[in-house]
Amino acid sequence: MTHSQRPMFALMLRIAAVACISTLLMLVKCAGQTGIALPEIMFWRQAIPAAALFGWLAANGRVSDLKTDRIFSHAGRAASGMFGMLCNFAASLLLPLAEATTLGFTTPLFAVIFSALILRLPIGHWRWGAVALGFMGVLVIAQPSGEPISALGAAAGLGSGLMVAMISFQIKDLARTDPATRVVFYFALFGALLMLPMLPHFMTPHSPFQWLLILGLGISGLTGQLLITASLRHGAVASVIVMDYTALIWATGYGWLIWDKLPPVTTWLGAPLIVAAGLIVAWRESRIGRSISPSAAIEGD
Repeated sequence: MTHSQRPMFALMLRIAAVACISTLLMLVKCAGQTGIALPEIMFWRQAIPAAALFGWLAANGRVSDLKTDRIFSHAGRAASGMFGMLCNFAASLLLPLAEATTLGFTTPLFAVIFSALILRLPIGHWRWGAVALGFMGVLVIAQPSGEPISALGAAAGLGSGLMVAMISFQIKDLARTDPATRVVFYFALFGALLMLPMLPHFMTPHSPFQWLLILGLGISGLTGQLLITASLRHGAVASVIVMDYTALIWATGYGWLIWDKLPPVTTWLGAPLIVAAGLIVAWRESRIGRSISPSAAIEGD
């Protein structure tokens, strides 16, 4: 089906998607701080969207939309996606939200590297320069300051950026044959099944507030994914990806409002370098008519 291009509408959808994903990460951090274990958080993050999507399709008589000949490809994408989610959520738990979000912006840089090493695509000096600039920003953020960031958290943040870049190639391959709803459903379903055996070891009784956090993170994650898909349906990738950097505004705002914490000087210095590098990559990809920047997975899944 061909969808008309509505650039401004696509930008608004993307901004809303970023707000949802940023809210998801905030809720993940809050849930972790109340004592909910990360494996259980990851289970509910996937189980709630899987149940909601299946219920919606069943109510509309569209369960047949889930039929696929590539079930093993979906399972492989889910395994990669869950590792990426582990890195993303772990970074959010171990680091202030602004630092975790900024390190996630390295995804386009890893996409350039993968394109050169795996796809053997020619990479010009602009994009290699962007890679160098972006990782200079990472070094600035990771430098010890008055309050050094967690080394494990920084590794998780970079791991999230790397995995999203890798997963983007899997999503691109699946998108050749399967619609977005099917891809999202099977990622959620297989992701929940992967985490299910861990629940008896990590699940504990929860207060009503904790259940509210769990419900919120499931709904915000699903809504964010659907809005991302809609933004790409109505606008060009190179245009809407720019809005992903508004996540830093949300992360900084949540950090200040909830944890009374603003990013240190190193983050204010390093973040613009990483953002500039990502924008350079997006600009060059739009110039050559190709998109390797994995803009469809700003959550890391």
